[in-house]
Amino acid sequence: MIIDLRSDTMTKPTTGMLEAMMQAKVGDDVYGEDETVNALEYKLAVLFGMEAGLFCPSGTMTNQIAVKCFTSPMDEVILDQKSHVYRYEGGGVAYNSLSSVRLLQGDRGILTPELIEQNINPDDIHYPKSSLVVLENTVNRGGGSYYTLEQIEPIYHLCKLKNLKLHLDGARIFNALVETKDDPKKYGHLFDGISICLSKGLGAPVGSVLLGSRETIAKARRVRKVLGGGMRQAGFLAAAGIYALEHHVQRLKLDHLHAKALELALSKTSYVKHILPVKTNIVIFELDEKHDEESFVSRAGHLGVKCSSFGKRMIRFVTHLDISAEMIEYTIENLHKIH
Repeated sequence: MIIDLRSDTMTKPTTGMLEAMMQAKVGDDVYGEDETVNALEYKLAVLFGMEAGLFCPSGTMTNQIAVKCFTSPMDEVILDQKSHVYRYEGGGVAYNSLSSVRLLQGDRGILTPELIEQNINPDDIHYPKSSLVVLENTVNRGGGSYYTLEQIEPIYHLCKLKNLKLHLDGARIFNALVETKDDPKKYGHLFDGISICLSKGLGAPVGSVLLGSRETIAKARRVRKVLGGGMRQAGFLAAAGIYALEHHVQRLKLDHLHAKALELALSKTSYVKHILPVKTNIVIFELDEKHDEESFVSRAGHLGVKCSSFGKRMIRFVTHLDISAEMIEYTIENLHKIH
């Protein structure tokens, strides 16, 4: 048995999802004529209280389009140093938008209005113009930590006061929502842009949607074209996203329970020094000084458990749609074989 806990991007389409994809009504999305893509964009826009949406191949693209739409060259983006937009998007803020970044040290990637306000540049030609704040929910490198609406609202008010745009990298936003039970519709009032990933815990094979105002999405559509993200009969992929939204959201809670089971098992091993508190579907832990990440990944792999190194002596497990309770039991049994 092989248990792949490297990422929730490893999911395969379910039988029901494949059937929905095969039955999709498609057209040319660049011409705006793919009715399934249009339906997905509309469905998510309504769900999050936004005016419009744009279907893209990846969350990196939706984030980078948002940064491009909300900044001008020589601007600065305020975000946490753990954020995906900074760490895992190939320097795209600099390359695509000609903007710099102000990196903050939040609590497991969670920013506060006080921390943000301290890092807004004055109106001075010596400094780049602070123009955009990016939040991530959930925070990947924060071990799946998440914001509540109560935490986001004061950041929204600060951004309004300081004339800053506010974007959400919501790659795993539904993992947060099933825990907080917050109303997603309220997000549309707080954010200028929201990126929703469909290919992680929701289990779709490809795709993310950028949400925003009609004006923002019209501009974003032009940027997507320039980046090569204009797809044709993309409705086959969009159908998977619609199916995921209708069938796979509430089951995310099961992934979280599986992650908690792994956390408990790891806490009883001799080789784990520290575990980030598990909030959703991501388990990040630190090995003791006798172990290194590469040998652990290799040893676990030989036992049938795939995982990711996440820095010096750091390991990440991610639970997802394709991980069953039996697989979690198998993983726990084999974790106790590592010494």
